[in-house]
Amino acid sequence: MTRSNGMNDEITINGDRFTLYLSEERIKIRVKELAARINAEYRGKVPIFIGILNGSFIFFADLIREITIDCEVDFLKLSSYGDAKITSGQVRLLKDLNCQVTGRDIIVVEDVVDSGLSIEFMKEIVMKENPASLRVVTLLLKKSVAKVEFPIDYVGFEIPPEFVIGYGLDYAQKVRNLKAIYRIAPKS
Repeated sequence: MTRSNGMNDEITINGDRFTLYLSEERIKIRVKELAARINAEYRGKVPIFIGILNGSFIFFADLIREITIDCEVDFLKLSSYGDAKITSGQVRLLKDLNCQVTGRDIIVVEDVVDSGLSIEFMKEIVMKENPASLRVVTLLLKKSVAKVEFPIDYVGFEIPPEFVIGYGLDYAQKVRNLKAIYRIAPKS
């Protein structure tokens, strides 16, 4: 990874140029807003937050630290990208749940909903266990390309169908540790 300037407004990864899209500060503010809504709507309940690995882990950690109600956590690990910039079209379960969701309020935490394949796959897994409720929170929603048959309850940012990295989102398993989100720049 090379940085074009000290402020990290532009970076180059694997020969592709990326520009700053969502700043660290803007993300922090939105995460706090999402958590405040969840705290208010789940007051008196003890939901289970299920993070979808690997991409959601940073968003999940930041969100859960803002949650003030009692809660539990678990993780599912799915794969639909491999090292590519676009989904393979096939979703595989790599790590199943360790918790009992029957009769429980479930909040799934996703990094990005784009094609909708992963979130549909995850919904099937969770709904087989008969939860009391299932809601989804995603940091990013590519609404124009998402083909989801149910509502995404909490959305951080609606974005166009562009390839984005950082804040947990990877490029060939790298750059998840960037504090902001970057989008691929047009080829010049």
